[in-house]
Amino acid sequence: MSQLSLVPEIADAKLRRSAVEHLRKRKVALPTLSQLADPDLIPDSQGAALAGIDPDEPVAANLWRVHWFNDKARTGRADVPGYLVLPEALTGVKARIIVVLGRRFPMIGAHKVLAAYGCLAPRLVTGRFDPTRHKAIWPSTGNYCRGGVAISRILGCRGVAVLPAGMSRERFDWLEHWVSDPADIIRTPGTESNVKEIYDKCAELSRDPQNMILNQFSEFGNYLIHYHCTGRALDRVFGDLRRKEPRLRLSTFVSATGSAGTIAAGDYLKSVHGTKIAAAEAVECPTMLYNGYGEHNIQGIGDKHIPLIHNVLNTDLVVGVSDRSSDGLNLLFNDGVGRAYLTKRRKIDPALVKELDNIGISGIANVVAAIKIAKHFELGDCDAIITVATDSAALYDSERQTYLARRYSGGLDEVHAGEIFGRHLQAVADDHLIELTHVDRRRIFNLGYYTWVEQQGVPTADFDSRKSAAFWTGLQASISAWDKLIEDFNEDTGMMRASD
Repeated sequence: MSQLSLVPEIADAKLRRSAVEHLRKRKVALPTLSQLADPDLIPDSQGAALAGIDPDEPVAANLWRVHWFNDKARTGRADVPGYLVLPEALTGVKARIIVVLGRRFPMIGAHKVLAAYGCLAPRLVTGRFDPTRHKAIWPSTGNYCRGGVAISRILGCRGVAVLPAGMSRERFDWLEHWVSDPADIIRTPGTESNVKEIYDKCAELSRDPQNMILNQFSEFGNYLIHYHCTGRALDRVFGDLRRKEPRLRLSTFVSATGSAGTIAAGDYLKSVHGTKIAAAEAVECPTMLYNGYGEHNIQGIGDKHIPLIHNVLNTDLVVGVSDRSSDGLNLLFNDGVGRAYLTKRRKIDPALVKELDNIGISGIANVVAAIKIAKHFELGDCDAIITVATDSAALYDSERQTYLARRYSGGLDEVHAGEIFGRHLQAVADDHLIELTHVDRRRIFNLGYYTWVEQQGVPTADFDSRKSAAFWTGLQASISAWDKLIEDFNEDTGMMRASD
């Protein structure tokens, strides 16, 4: 059996029994993947247990909020995930650009808590992780490790965050509040582009058998939960919009690759709508575009490598976005002068401008990539491009202040706001964009060899197995088996019966 396979079968019955007993004592019930994809399947008893529970507290009930369907307050459930439709007055294109909001997830205000659950739950229910013995090591460029620490704390095990020292101050402030020991925050050298340094630290930590490395870049649970949960959530959003505008077609899904978890939702959307899948990256570190390298500040999209879980041969476009755009628009959207410019000079609905703080730096990069695609394909008002805002501007106050001091030491004025708007929205061109041929896809796929085979020791045959569409459809077909394993685990803990 390939070591890459996410196999829905019990690997160690003894470890599983230990996990069952531990979660029984902590009164933890686990949601299935299908319940997180469609919260209408969540039992009423679990929904009722959320009454009065703060969505930012590390309590077991909040596992049942790890989905896209939380309302704006994050205390109730919405029929449709929260989203924004950006108008032509802002984007300069007629195509509908839809941004689905990760801010509404519990505990971390970002959708990477879903990925963390998707990586740990399969190991837990198959006896591959014992929360009484193992430490969960969460390598990340910021949000995934926060999600992992939150899930670990709920399960009553040690969660260790491994992330670059140069990430935003707000990430570290959150971690310092949530970890059980300051030593559980491990700062590696560099910033967003220094993913190999994270891997090197994890290789060192893995020498201790009690450390379980949950590497989002190679954990296929990350792919699977986004395919099933995020894909369906985005489809629900598009369906909601198409009810209002029946002519719409879903042209493209855009996702900065990061760990390549979120982009798995594109595989789902392509299967349903024939949607193109666009991978965005920083032009300052153009790995997929030009086999390039460098440093950038689009936090949340680690690069200089191709994630193992990226279904490269199903990707249609690569789009480069500069961090000058994401930094500038982060300031424009969240500074009082910038907001006044958008509402008074550009006549953009003040209610929408107020909601732009739901879009963090990587989400802004996704929006710019969507504008490039709309211009490249000359999309019109019957076309929709859908993307996600992983997190919100709340995580980037410090980055905004640093950028303001560096570029506009006297403060932002209306002229500066107009320059940012003109350069990074209205004047966006379709440069640094490739429509991938089969040869392009093979080139990008082959780049992964150097990380995964040469550096990380993945056997070549296992690495190559990902070329086959059957590899990915096999993962997708395993969802019901994973749900059954989670249901069996809950039956053994007795926690679902206890909540009836």
